[in-house]
Amino acid sequence: CFSPQAFDKTVAKDKSLAVGFFQRGFVHLQLEMYEEALSDYHLAFSHLRQNPFIDYKQLGLRYILYAWEVLYSTAAAQCRLQQWQEARVTLDKAVVWRPEGRTAILDLALQRVQDHVFLEPIQVPPGEFFRPRKKEVEQLDSKDFLGKPKVISSIIPNDEYIGFEPLRPQKQGFYEPRADAVR
Repeated sequence: CFSPQAFDKTVAKDKSLAVGFFQRGFVHLQLEMYEEALSDYHLAFSHLRQNPFIDYKQLGLRYILYAWEVLYSTAAAQCRLQQWQEARVTLDKAVVWRPEGRTAILDLALQRVQDHVFLEPIQVPPGEFFRPRKKEVEQLDSKDFLGKPKVISSIIPNDEYIGFEPLRPQKQGFYEPRADAVR
């Protein structure tokens, strides 16, 4: 059902994709690869770059990855590794990152860690994939960001031609180079 190889390819293409590490961490937990999961959650948190969340809507994923969720899942991995004290410290850190003090889920998690009960990690909702909207994909070919090219200057005096084409033949006597003309 789960395969970390797909996420390996994803994070290889974008080594700063926090949600990719977050999802791969979840897969590693499901496969009982706890050290790898813990490493992925640490990478996900570091790629948040001290931000409380990253909204991935611009990339086509209808999901917001919150720092407290990454820390909560980190604690879940630490529980699986029997690192109960580290899990408690991680959850205390998650309380700080939780918006507006809504810490009921974290208070329950702290109690479970105190009782040495495993936490279930948070995951991106099943069925959510990176899918850019159809209208955004259709517009990709039609945008002209550079505009039309034009010649800004010419070494030929009084040349008013604007555009690109092969060299035009010069009329005899039209262009006579002078010593002070070319600088």
